[in-house]
Amino acid sequence: MTDAEYQREFREFLARVAPGAAERERQRTLLFDEVAQLRGLGFGAQRLPVESGGGGASLEELFAQIIDLSAADANLGHLWRGHLVFVEGLLLDGADASPRWTDRVAAGALIGNAQSERQETAAITTRLDREGDEITLTGTKYYTTGSIYADWIHLAALDGDDRVELTVSARHAGVDSVDDWDGFGQPLTGSGTTTFDRVPVDPLDIEPVRTDEARWPYLGSLLQLHLIAVIAGIAQRALDDTVEFVLPRRRIYGFAGETLPREDPLVQHIVGELSGAANAARRLVLSVAADLGGAVDRGSDPEALRRLQLDVFRLQEVVPRLVLEATSRLFEVGGATAVSNRFALDRHWRNVRTLASHNPVAQRTRAIGQHELLGTLPDWKAPGK
Repeated sequence: MTDAEYQREFREFLARVAPGAAERERQRTLLFDEVAQLRGLGFGAQRLPVESGGGGASLEELFAQIIDLSAADANLGHLWRGHLVFVEGLLLDGADASPRWTDRVAAGALIGNAQSERQETAAITTRLDREGDEITLTGTKYYTTGSIYADWIHLAALDGDDRVELTVSARHAGVDSVDDWDGFGQPLTGSGTTTFDRVPVDPLDIEPVRTDEARWPYLGSLLQLHLIAVIAGIAQRALDDTVEFVLPRRRIYGFAGETLPREDPLVQHIVGELSGAANAARRLVLSVAADLGGAVDRGSDPEALRRLQLDVFRLQEVVPRLVLEATSRLFEVGGATAVSNRFALDRHWRNVRTLASHNPVAQRTRAIGQHELLGTLPDWKAPGK
């Protein structure tokens, strides 16, 4: 499919799925059908080179799609987070370095993510067991975003005393992903429990934790920027839903008679705030995505990428706060009617609040201040460091 054909079909897909987003959240209808359609479009392979079966999209173009997808359905934009960063890891190694995985992604495979466990010390207990030539995986993970929809799951485990990364089939009988995520936002991302019971592991799919100076600053930045892109998409959808709510209304607040809300200065002010927040969030995300993509294209200079991490930290401080305020203020456009469950305007605030709790914003703000005062660049430590 040509890029023009992909863009047209992607837009048609967004138009189909957006109207049902609130009802899917209300009924907790998981997104298997929507994910299947995106896989068929080749969304998960957009960053692969055209000659490798992908779309050849730039990083900025990909993040524009993530924002648009998240505006249609914030859960749908979020659940691809681990997959898209997995693909970036393939690209850092060179698309030809892992042809098995490049071919799988090009064919539509979705890779889920399962790094975290519910341990008081954040320790990893999931382990590899070796019996002769057989290697199996056993353990329990939580916050396994996207894994319930996935063909493969990328995760961290212990191989003896060493922490390793590996990828296993999500379709094996020993893998069980459960929809038990109990957060008040992002309910359809599959961010619950995944258990592994003696799941076979291909030794080719085990690798030590990579700690080179450029790789983790880049991938760590993308993991966080993806969340901010979802928030930017939510801001756009909040604006769209608010305008849709206001336009048909014939009166406002408790005043008798017909007072068109769309002509009311207060309502116009609130909608203006939403528009400003959505536009600013999108432009900020795309600007940093372009910078990250350019830095990698020029050769992955570790110092340049660490400085771009600082920009991502700054976005984590600014964008969630901006959008949280806007998605709280939007209720001013309609009085008590605006809080009705049938409009589901509250889901935007809940979803942003949930996303902002990943790697909490307050930690980022302090790290930025430390840099300004002491000159210390903020850092995400690579797993195992």
